[in-house]
Amino acid sequence: MTTTGTTPSAPAPPQATRQLREIAFGAARAAAVRAAARLGVADALGEQPATVEELAAAVAAQPDPLRRLLRALACCGIFAESEDGRFTHTDISRLLREDAPHSLRYISLWCTEPWTWEAWPRLDQAVRSGGVLFDEIFGKDFFRYLHEDARESAEVFDKAMTTSSRQSAEDVAAFLDLEGIKEVVDIGGGQGHVLAGLLERHPALRGTLLDLPPVVAGADPRLRDGGALADRATLLPGDCRQEIPVQADLYIIKNILEWNDESTRRTLANVVRAARPGARVVVIENLVDNSPASFTTAMDLFLLLNVGGRKHTTDSMTERMTAAGLTVTDIRPVNGYLHAFDSTVPG
Repeated sequence: MTTTGTTPSAPAPPQATRQLREIAFGAARAAAVRAAARLGVADALGEQPATVEELAAAVAAQPDPLRRLLRALACCGIFAESEDGRFTHTDISRLLREDAPHSLRYISLWCTEPWTWEAWPRLDQAVRSGGVLFDEIFGKDFFRYLHEDARESAEVFDKAMTTSSRQSAEDVAAFLDLEGIKEVVDIGGGQGHVLAGLLERHPALRGTLLDLPPVVAGADPRLRDGGALADRATLLPGDCRQEIPVQADLYIIKNILEWNDESTRRTLANVVRAARPGARVVVIENLVDNSPASFTTAMDLFLLLNVGGRKHTTDSMTERMTAAGLTVTDIRPVNGYLHAFDSTVPG
């Protein structure tokens, strides 16, 4: 049965109308967050209430449009306006400070970079075709575009990923049970924050960080020559999609099996090929069926647009690991956003 062309018999409830209007204007909210982050308003605002004129002078802006920006943000809990027209921080606005312990400043900038405003309007085309539209829009693939044509955006991406990795590394290091583990490999581990956290917690542990050469070159200072953990760490430049030339008791693969299915298949196959029978492989990912829905499903669409990737479900991740020859033994939450798939390489 089709409903095409039918007319609703009753008007929509006011709440539904209001909610859809707010969602449709979501781009304005995102743009407002980006503007505040780029202006540095959260950094300029201290713990005491400030007038718009004081903030405008601090961030080199005009008072009237800044007031309008702050009022728009205050409507969704980012900053608060007092009765006398001064503005103060909220728990959310503090996250835009660069020095906040769990700052989301660079994540907010990354999700609103200029190229995103060209890609999002084509989402319907991506849904129809199932293909990667980024190459069509910009004439080259996502990462090549970033490093050749959008250097500032590439820097924002690096800072956003570093911030996110640091924040989750503590949770991962606390979560993993390393009883019987002497050697660990962090595959595609970026700057090695997870590995550094594990080495600090386990003084007898040795570890290897495997990632692309430019990434490994900027590894966590604790892992590099002269660092506190350098004598137990190996920095191994390489591409996990090509080869994983190291044996260990435990392989960690965190948030890199989302770019595309071919990349996922090759990475998992290379782990199984390299590992000894009985070795553990722990895959850590955001899941669209077991994470805060609006965040993870939005990231899922983001990946569809820019690289043709996806955020996995519990079943899709299990299926890919099993197809690679791994035996999945346990699936547990690491924190509110991440789940760990524990598996072994069969004998």
